[in-house]
Amino acid sequence: MIAKAIRCLALPAGLAMSLIATSATAQTFPREQDIPDLRLGQRVMVDDGSCPAGQIKEVLGSQMTTSGVLRTRKCIPRLGTKKR
Repeated sequence: MIAKAIRCLALPAGLAMSLIATSATAQTFPREQDIPDLRLGQRVMVDDGSCPAGQIKEVLGSQMTTSGVLRTRKCIPRLGTKKR
């Protein structure tokens, strides 16, 4: 009976964890102009070729101003599968 209750809770818990994991991943856009309204603290990756090889541009909603969220840009190492 306890095992059945654990199985009933395992599916919703697993679903919740997968939703949390997918929402935490950063979005990637081909151009910075394609980014919708950026929220404070939100990080978005832009793959427009403006950074050196092996890096990608990160746009961050860094500061709240009277005209909206201030964006900062920097090149960061591209994370992914390692290739030999």
